[in-house]
Formats: sequence, C-alpha cells, structure tokens
Amino acid sequence: MNTLKIAIQKSGRLHDESIQILKDCGISVYNGNDQLKVTASNFPLEVYYLRNSDIPQYLIDGVVDVAIVGDNLLVEKGANIQVAEKLGFSKCKVSVAVPKNFEYNSIQDLNGLRVATSYPKTVVDYFTSKGITVDIHQISGSVEIAPNIGLSDVIVDIVSSGSTLFKNGLKEVEIILKSEAVLAVSPKISDDSKILLEKLQFRIQSVLRSRKSKYILMNVPNDKISEVSSILPVLKSPTIMPLAEEGWSSLHSVIDEGQFWEVIDQLKQAGAEGILVCPIEKMVL
Repeated sequence: MNTLKIAIQKSGRLHDESIQILKDCGISVYNGNDQLKVTASNFPLEVYYLRNSDIPQYLIDGVVDVAIVGDNLLVEKGANIQVAEKLGFSKCKVSVAVPKNFEYNSIQDLNGLRVATSYPKTVVDYFTSKGITVDIHQISGSVEIAPNIGLSDVIVDIVSSGSTLFKNGLKEVEIILKSEAVLAVSPKISDDSKILLEKLQFRIQSVLRSRKSKYILMNVPNDKISEVSSILPVLKSPTIMPLAEEGWSSLHSVIDEGQFWEVIDQLKQAGAEGILVCPIEKMVL
C-alpha cells in the first residue's frame, strides 16, 4: 500500500503546531520513543522528524513527498518547491536588527557593515536589490548574540514576538519578508502520492476553515428574520427553527471570526437576542 511521506521539524513550536494540525485532521501519530520516522495508525502517512534546515533538500531529492515548513526556509533553500497550502500558524518575520544605540535612519546606514545570519541567500538577494553591499557572516544558531561578541554589526534573523531581540539589546529596523507554515510539495512526488496528498489537503482545508469561523445561534422575532438573515455572512442561508414561544424562531449560521464583533452589534440592533457563539471542530464544504 502506498504511503504519503511527510517531513516536519523534529522539535520546537513548528513541530508542536504541525503535530496539532495532523491531530485535528484525525490522524494519529505516536512517537513515544523519539523515533525519526513513524507511521500513522489510521491514515497512509509516514512522518519524518528532521532538522528544519534539512527539509528543503529532502523535498528536492524526493526522499519525502511533502513537508510542513516555514516558507522563509523555502525562500532560502527551495525557491522552486511548490506550496500546496498556507497553514496560517508559526507566523514570523525575517528582519534586520541592529544594536539599540545604533542611530538608524535608512537602509543606506548598513552599507559595508558585517551581517550575521543563518539565511545568507535571503540576505544577499535583499541587500543586492537595495544596492547595498554587506559582509555576510553565516552562523547556524544564536545569531542575536553576534553583535555583543563583536562578530557582526548587524543581524538578520527570524523575529516572532521580538522578546529575544530586546533581551540582547537589539532593535528591528527592516522587515525582509513575512513567513508562515506551509505545506510544501516535492517536485518528485509520484502520482499515487498526489492522490493521498489531495485527501490530506481536503482534511487540512476543513480544519483551517473551522479555525477561522464560529457557529452562531440566536433567537429572532419572526418579523425580523429577513432583516437579520441579510446581515449574516452565511454559506448559503441560515437554518431557521420555530421556538416554543409563538412569534419567535431560532437562527443558526456560520460567522467569520474576523467579522465577529461588528456583525454581533448589527444583529443586536436588528432584534436578535440570546446570541450564542460556539467553536467549530471541522468545516467540510
């Protein structure tokens, strides 16, 4: 039986969120012995736990069919690798940071300086596009300490909350790119594996829709149903069920989380009462 081979980061936040989305897709992956390769118990999937920086090459070589990886890493090491799905988690930036006492006015202030980074290609492409020449020092970890020990004047590194920069006396001055986790696909994926990928994508899309939506229930006077229904950003039309109290009905629908408070205010003004909002576990269209 064919299996889909997927690579994920073997530790860290991206690892945890990758495992969570597989779990939300109903796929059980057990790795109690810290193995580097495990097989899902209820889906034809093999999970490879790899170093983050190695994943693009595994995709290029066809060792794995797909991977959950930050798209910033694809920019650095796998620009020609196809992205099947943006996953919306592990969001971060690849940014330029300088010491807090650095008087920064524009990117021209960085010309000729030493830059420490784990992303040399990204840095070269960015500064070349700006007409800036820098001296790159490639290091594999703890980039933020480089200015403090005299290794560099500037760093380019991943920034999430900015707390690591703050702790090391640095400030962000330029954003090179914004990144999030993506489902990336090997250029050597087989036709059989593409069929399994489509099944996995279908599950992932259902999970992602549910994360962005809420299920909403409310009581509405019958003479206000039309007005309230016109406000709801529904998939097709709301579900309407009569209540025991004459002249009233219960309306059920789906609402986008980003529009939640704005729509709630409109619903209340239109006459809706007893509004109940619930999370959605899966959303299949």
